[in-house]
Amino acid sequence: MKIDFEKCDGLVPAIIQDAQTRNVLMLGYMNEEALQKTLDTKKVTFWSRSRQCLWTKGETSGHFLHLVSIKADCDNDTLLVRAIPDGPTCHTGTDTCWAEENTPLPSSTESPILFLSELQDFIEKRHKEMPEGSYTTKLFREGVNKMAQKVGEEALETVIEATNGTNEHLVYEGSDMLYHLIVLLTSKGLRIEDLATELHRRHDPSWDAQRRKAKAEGTMK
Repeated sequence: MKIDFEKCDGLVPAIIQDAQTRNVLMLGYMNEEALQKTLDTKKVTFWSRSRQCLWTKGETSGHFLHLVSIKADCDNDTLLVRAIPDGPTCHTGTDTCWAEENTPLPSSTESPILFLSELQDFIEKRHKEMPEGSYTTKLFREGVNKMAQKVGEEALETVIEATNGTNEHLVYEGSDMLYHLIVLLTSKGLRIEDLATELHRRHDPSWDAQRRKAKAEGTMK
């Protein structure tokens, strides 16, 4: 991880996110020394612009932020720091610096639809590490054409079960199709959330009106 500290006079913004709830807790700033201390101690440490010194969150209140992971953004000048807080993050006593409650998101067991995001996270990890013996690794190595072919094959089997099979087999084959589709999306740098966003856009009543207008004008793709 190479951070461009020079862009902002030796400091970079550090967005702190609860690793468990995924809520944003606060924004701080780190220099190279603060980043290194965070990595060494596993307690999130910042550079105080007002006091001009390092400060570890929680060193006076006891509400430490225990480091889970750090990622740089695409420009290498902003950090996403995932941590587990010991208590309220804000000095005012609230859970976040925006006075929000740090309540957890529904788990995938409470809302199974959320598992699709977890599944793609796992598939992306496979794509990055490419472990031997993994079926997902095999798909990535075979390339986009083969992955697209597998989606088509699983879609056909889903159709067959829908018309001549059982509901149980329909769910099974539909699940296979969805898995292979997520693998294909991952290979193209897309997420299952991109499909959800597109469907949400189409759900907007204005979308159908725009579509009809484009069709009438002959400009619809």
